[in-house]
Amino acid sequence: MSDQVISIIALVLIFALATFSAVHLGVLAIVAAFIVGSTVANESSDDIFSGFPGDLFVVLVGVTLLFGIAKSNGTVDWLVNAAVKAVRGRIALIPWVMFLVTAVLTAVGAVTPAAVGIVAPIGLGFAVAYGISPVLMGLFIANGASAGGFSPIGVFGSITNNVVERNDLPGSPATLFTASFLFNVGLCVIIFLLFGGRQLLGRIATSGGKDAGDEATAPASLRLDLPRALTLLGLLSLVAGALFFDLDVGLMALTISVVLTLVAPTSAKGAVDKCAWSTVLLVCGIVTYVSQMERLGTIDWLGERVASIDAPLLGALLICLIGAVVSAFASTTGMLGALIPLAVPFLLTGQVGAVGLITALAISASIVDASPFSTSGALVTANTPPDQRDLVFRRLMAWGLGIAVVGPLVTWCLFVVPGSL
Repeated sequence: MSDQVISIIALVLIFALATFSAVHLGVLAIVAAFIVGSTVANESSDDIFSGFPGDLFVVLVGVTLLFGIAKSNGTVDWLVNAAVKAVRGRIALIPWVMFLVTAVLTAVGAVTPAAVGIVAPIGLGFAVAYGISPVLMGLFIANGASAGGFSPIGVFGSITNNVVERNDLPGSPATLFTASFLFNVGLCVIIFLLFGGRQLLGRIATSGGKDAGDEATAPASLRLDLPRALTLLGLLSLVAGALFFDLDVGLMALTISVVLTLVAPTSAKGAVDKCAWSTVLLVCGIVTYVSQMERLGTIDWLGERVASIDAPLLGALLICLIGAVVSAFASTTGMLGALIPLAVPFLLTGQVGAVGLITALAISASIVDASPFSTSGALVTANTPPDQRDLVFRRLMAWGLGIAVVGPLVTWCLFVVPGSL
């Protein structure tokens, strides 16, 4: 049995054990990386830990710490009040506002973790204040990041268009961006209907503290005092650093958190306890194991198996499926750079349209980012109130796994099968 097959079997066992036992999935993944690495791959402990996502760890801890401070000192509640006033209290519009804000951030160049890390805590603050499903809000934010990410100057769009150009393939940046944006809008309409959006229609948040349906309580009006003003300045600095100076989001968030704690220690009390340590362990453990699969060549091995299929349309569908499933547990950015070259053999035959397949692959690999094992989904889960965190995690996992199967099939039917792109 090959190393690649063993690593796939181990991954299946990890999820089976986590589902039917009380063992933490992140711990299981790290143990699996240790066992497979020691017995199959002949890896040292340094090799195994080389796959630990230190940057993702810092992003998760830094962002949740910063917004823990913002929650403790009332800044999040102040933002909730301000934003509700901006949409004139129409609660059903709030998720769409969060979608557009996140899309704009990624469209102008913010990396997905930066955009989601900035918007998720604020959006989930709205969800708590106005009785919006945190699953609905989280999915809107994650899909907003995907919708804007494929703009010609967005990170996803830049990577995809550059890979296409390097491989001398025909491309259409405008088609890619438009198709991705509209697909995510359509997906959010479905999400809105599935996760309680219809119950939000007609509800208005009133200045008296409750909406017209008397179903959600708004936070009391808050004064913008010095700690909150400094926290807002810190959040704006986080946005500016990510968008214009390409600074690391996690490191910036930690730096801002330290400054705020020094300036106003009382308002930051207890913020460290608000870091979602269980989620951090979960995501980092899974990514560590998937990184080992990449070192073992499992991802390339799967791609080669697909490339050997004689039926181009079926091969195209399988590539989209692989991209979606793997991206649900790993870096979408990495998948875009790795899987497009795997599609070249199909594209060279002329039996599959290049623009159509690349568009289908790009959308398939990005719409699964709401999975709690991906960075966007992890940030959503981490910023969910603790009493709802397990429920949100389970529903995002079910959504992520479901969309990893359904999404590629739909994009394949829309963009590949017609053969017009």
